[in-house]
Amino acid sequence: MPAITVEDVLVLPRLPRLDPMTDFRPVRRLTTAPQGFEGEGFPVRRAFAGVPLTELDPFIHLDQMGEVDYAPGEPKGTPWHPHRGFETVTYMIDGIMDHQDSLGGGGSISNSDTQWMTAGAGILHIEAPPEHLVMSGGLFHGLQLWVNLPKRAKMLDPKYQDIRGKQSALLTTPDGGALIRVIAGEIAGHVGPGSTYTPINLAHVTMQPGSRLDLPWQPDFNALVYALSGEGWVGTDLRPITLGQLATYGPGDAIRVEAKTELDLFIMGGQPIREPIAHYGPFVMNTRDELKQAFEDFQKGRLGTVPATRLPHTD
Repeated sequence: MPAITVEDVLVLPRLPRLDPMTDFRPVRRLTTAPQGFEGEGFPVRRAFAGVPLTELDPFIHLDQMGEVDYAPGEPKGTPWHPHRGFETVTYMIDGIMDHQDSLGGGGSISNSDTQWMTAGAGILHIEAPPEHLVMSGGLFHGLQLWVNLPKRAKMLDPKYQDIRGKQSALLTTPDGGALIRVIAGEIAGHVGPGSTYTPINLAHVTMQPGSRLDLPWQPDFNALVYALSGEGWVGTDLRPITLGQLATYGPGDAIRVEAKTELDLFIMGGQPIREPIAHYGPFVMNTRDELKQAFEDFQKGRLGTVPATRLPHTD
């Protein structure tokens, strides 16, 4: 199913018209995501490749999964694997993904649903398409974002949030040219359902051809715009952006994007944590010693055990 939408965006709340003297953020960097494979072999674009962590903070990693139209028998997922020290945010646009973790959390997500897993002190989980989708094939498209946890929260008990697409705050631009889905944080007074340990904003935006998005943005947050599909321009100097490209913005009070074709965007920003990062594989800690401890704890079974049965699929 496609991402959640509305028949008439004009019934939605609208962004305020910004003052002509607004300090729009300049585009600092524009990068193109390399393509690769994850898990059991599903295609991804590594959206943050080539971008310094200082410009991403508090984010660590972003994969665009698909968009791919699988033939019967082709859909793939990941095997069971561990995490510690951060949060995984999996957002589905098309298709279905089942999730299960070693603490009994999980379920199915589709149609703008989000699985928000706080790994904290450690957890095992698996992500895979349901059996009926493996048999039938079909369209698969989503995102997985890794959000760092501050040192004070890295060893908290793991937590799971099941966020339905219909819970997202929906709003539009003054002329109705864009649909904005607020997943977490606050945009122009509209609050998303995701609960976070570090202040962040996450939004999925669909823009109509020829439309403009002037998005007010907290000045103490960083600002990142990733193009999921389509073509357009970013910044007041109208730098071209297309599928698989990430724009990082400099300081200011608002983000500008213009659409050439229908343009789908994932917009992120947050208050930088500004702590040391030791990252290797599925663990994101502050020091190398903490990384070594994470691997030791995983090898000794301290991050959980794989449940004997898989959660039943639910729509």
